[in-house]
Amino acid sequence: MKNRKAYFITQAAVIAAIYVVLTIAISAFNLASGAIQVRISEALTILPFFTEAAVPGLFIGCLLANLLTGAPIWDVIFGSLATLLGAVITYLLRKKTKWMAPVPPILSNTLIIPFVLHFAYGIPGGIPFFMLTVGIGEILSCGVLGMCLLFVLNRYKDVLFR
Repeated sequence: MKNRKAYFITQAAVIAAIYVVLTIAISAFNLASGAIQVRISEALTILPFFTEAAVPGLFIGCLLANLLTGAPIWDVIFGSLATLLGAVITYLLRKKTKWMAPVPPILSNTLIIPFVLHFAYGIPGGIPFFMLTVGIGEILSCGVLGMCLLFVLNRYKDVLFR
């Protein structure tokens, strides 16, 4: 039982670390936050399809990434909670179909992050505009990149996610 717990913690930590590194890397191009964002680290939000360890890994990774990139406290809190919500629902839907894996993070971020952009960042523009821009970014990162990642990882799931 000890080995299983260590494996879970290790998986979660690796996922968190990859999320942080990808977010910091895309921050160099000013795409990790703001009205127009394509946070490539969000592609990892399909990982709860494979392992429960991805749920805390994604949450901690997003929390750390937001802290390390200097996000306002409301983004640290609500941005991380949006990722957590998407991860939990993806995990709960994992037995249904793989095509549903990117939908929860797309929806949670599209519905929550526009309010963060408006109230925490004070970016000019309305909530519906931010829903459009964040939604497009999430479709690109979770829907397109995430599904590509899912299909690649699906080949090795028995080795990577036993």
